[in-house]
Amino acid sequence: MIDLSTTYLGLKLKNPIVPSSSPLMQKIDHIKRMEDAGAAAVILHSLFEEQITRESEILDRSLEQGTYTYAESLTYFPDLKDYNLGPEGYLEHIRKAKAAVSIPVIASLNGASTGGWVKFAQKIQDAGADALELNTYYVAADVHQTAAQVEAMYLDLVRAVKASVRIPVAVKLGAYFSAFSNFAARLDDAGANALVLFNRFYQPDLDLENLDVVPSLDLSTSSELSLRLRWVALLHGRIKADLAVTGGVHTAEDVLKAMMAGAKIAMMTSALLRDGIDHIRGVLAHVEAWMDQHEYVSIQQMQGSMSQKSVAQPAAFERANYMKVLRSYEV
Repeated sequence: MIDLSTTYLGLKLKNPIVPSSSPLMQKIDHIKRMEDAGAAAVILHSLFEEQITRESEILDRSLEQGTYTYAESLTYFPDLKDYNLGPEGYLEHIRKAKAAVSIPVIASLNGASTGGWVKFAQKIQDAGADALELNTYYVAADVHQTAAQVEAMYLDLVRAVKASVRIPVAVKLGAYFSAFSNFAARLDDAGANALVLFNRFYQPDLDLENLDVVPSLDLSTSSELSLRLRWVALLHGRIKADLAVTGGVHTAEDVLKAMMAGAKIAMMTSALLRDGIDHIRGVLAHVEAWMDQHEYVSIQQMQGSMSQKSVAQPAAFERANYMKVLRSYEV
C-alpha cells in the first residue's frame, strides 16, 4: 500500500496537501469539508498586525487624528473586519476549529514587526493551535532602508516569537531577497522550524478613468510553480528547517514536483477557490495513481530526489539553465 504520509513542523501528516491561508478558512464548515476531502492540515486565514496594534485605544486615537489630511491615512487601508474576526474572535475561531476537526490547525499572523505579535503568539498557542505561520508580507518602500535592515527585522521577529512559544513556527516569505540562500540559512539559525516559499505579493492596478489606485487579485496558475521548485531544490538538505511550497499548486503533477524538489508539503489556495474544496480528493487520487504506476511506495521516498544535491546536472538550477533556455529558442 502506498504511504502518502509526510512530516511538517514536527507534525505527522497523512499526506502532503495542506490548504493555505485564505478567506475559505473563516467558516468552520469549510475546514470540516477540507478534512473530509483529504486535507492533511489547514492554515487558518491571517490575523493582521494592524488588527492587533489597533486594539490599543491610544493608538486608535493617534491613527484616526487627521485621517483625511495625509496620504497614508486609515481610509487607504481595507476594513479588516470584513476579512476576519478580530483578535479575540480569531482565538475563539482556533478553539472551534480544533474542536471540529482532527487534523492539525495552524494559525497565521500577517505582518513584519515584533509589536504585539509576541504576546498574541502566546495567546494563539494557548488557544490550541498546533503551530504558527508568520506571514511576513512586507514591501521595503523606504529608500533609506537597507537590505541588511530588512533582513534584521525578519530575524528579530522570528527570534522574539520563537522565544515566547513552544509550538513550531513557520515563516512565509516573499522571493525578493538579494541573497536568498544566505537569508534562509540565517532564518534557520534564528529558530524557524519551516520556510514557506513563496508569498504572492498582490500588486495594485491603476484606474485611468478615475485616476485611482485599485486592488487587483489574480488567482495563481501552475506556471508560477517553477520559482518555488527552484528554491526548494536549492535549499533542500542545506538547512534544517522544513520547506513548504505555496503558490502555483493546482494539480497532482504540481504536488509531485514539489515533493521531488524537496518540500514536505504542498499548499493550495487558488485551486480550491476556483475548483472547489473537493478538488483535494481528485488531486490525491491522481497522486496515488501516479506513484503506483511509477513504483513509488511512499512520499518520503521521492522527497528531495530532484533537488540540486540529487540530480545529475545540478547546475541547471543555477545560471547554466538561463543560458540553456535562451539557446533553445529559435526565431
